[in-house]
Amino acid sequence: MRVYNTLSRQKEEFKPISDKEVCIYSCGPTVYNYAHIGNLRTYIFMDMLRRVLEYNGYTLKHVMNITDVGHLVSDEDDGEDKMLKGAREQKKTPWQIAEFYTAAFMKDIKALNIEIPEIVPKATEHISEMIEFVEGLIEKGYGYETSDGIYFDIEKFDGYGKLSRANLEEQIAGARVEVNQEKHHPADFAIWKKAPREHIMQWQSPWGMGYPGWHIECSAMGRKYLGDVFDIHTGGVDHIPVHHENEIAQSEALLGRPAVNYWMHSEFMMVNNGKMSKSLGNTYTIDDLKEKGYNPLAFRYMCLNAHYRNKFNFTWDVMQSAQVSYDRFVEGCQAHKSGNEAVDIAVVNEFLSDFDEAVNDDLNIPKALGVAWNAVRYGKKSQQIFELLTKMNRIFGFDLDKKKEELKELEISPEIQALIDERQQARKDKNWKLSDEIRDELKARGIAIEDTPNGAKVKYI
Repeated sequence: MRVYNTLSRQKEEFKPISDKEVCIYSCGPTVYNYAHIGNLRTYIFMDMLRRVLEYNGYTLKHVMNITDVGHLVSDEDDGEDKMLKGAREQKKTPWQIAEFYTAAFMKDIKALNIEIPEIVPKATEHISEMIEFVEGLIEKGYGYETSDGIYFDIEKFDGYGKLSRANLEEQIAGARVEVNQEKHHPADFAIWKKAPREHIMQWQSPWGMGYPGWHIECSAMGRKYLGDVFDIHTGGVDHIPVHHENEIAQSEALLGRPAVNYWMHSEFMMVNNGKMSKSLGNTYTIDDLKEKGYNPLAFRYMCLNAHYRNKFNFTWDVMQSAQVSYDRFVEGCQAHKSGNEAVDIAVVNEFLSDFDEAVNDDLNIPKALGVAWNAVRYGKKSQQIFELLTKMNRIFGFDLDKKKEELKELEISPEIQALIDERQQARKDKNWKLSDEIRDELKARGIAIEDTPNGAKVKYI
């Protein structure tokens, strides 16, 4: 198995620390709002990595944190905590916000058939480990105190910038100089923040009441559950220049050696060829997809058609195409389930060999999916092919045993039902023009209407 290591900028043979168990840390959600589909693409990548490793016979010790404190709006050291901002806007406490959006996130990843990592720690439950980490950095001369917190002195860490490939001068030039004049250098980052009395989320520390910096959370929790050195750290490419760069600095400064062997990152999802972000108001959630009648697993299928290291552009036309293709793939697999034609074992083995080669080449899932499609389209309908596809599906994570009608029926949204009802009323009013327009709109969404003496019957294209 070969994986692309962001640190070396090349594919490397994967050599785990243990022969049988792989230890992984994945940056989890900051639970102040719903995860959008761009966020969720990163967790689908995380799931692909998990499934390929399991497919290769490894057991996993996988940590995905829940950030429920300390993540400032800028991702750096200015602005307010995202949890506090969300709490104020929604008129709830940060604890209520965290509980609600953690549950929403777990619901979303379940809908996408994403395996839940073995350990899902909350930042607020590991404050003591973070304080201990900060104390260690101060003791070694990397941390220093200012009036508003404890900062990491990046100039004392020789390897700063090795993940993002940005040099120290560029980091300093790009930092917000006006934020804190007490810093030794503008690019130094907070590992602990002192809290004003009115700050809702704060804990006692050697430096008074305060809360952890965002970056220290992952280093502390990763070390607690996975040890000083572990195999793989994953996240989105947006984590490379700040969050993961800072994680590397503080972990290696404390340990005196690298803490992670392979850094893996998934690329951005675009929307209509532009940036997707909550601040731009162009994000969509899993519930948005459901409301338009789409199966969340069709979104998963869409993501699997693009390599995790390539940007991917979301449009509703692409989503519609993915829904149709996903349905046809499931139907094609089911056609083999009841087949009784014999297939030469050499044919099955060739499909499997091509599939194994693809998934082990830096998770080339689009190529692996192409191999699966070739098997689906194989001329003979055979249970041997279905068993092969079932094995491949250990990585894809589709619902091969559910019929398309069952899947889509579960996803009929109020919006779609309203269109169906409106068309029925138009027919009663003999408004054939409106009836035809609604029929065409439903068809564009993959839904066909068959008018019968007993009323409209919904079919799925």
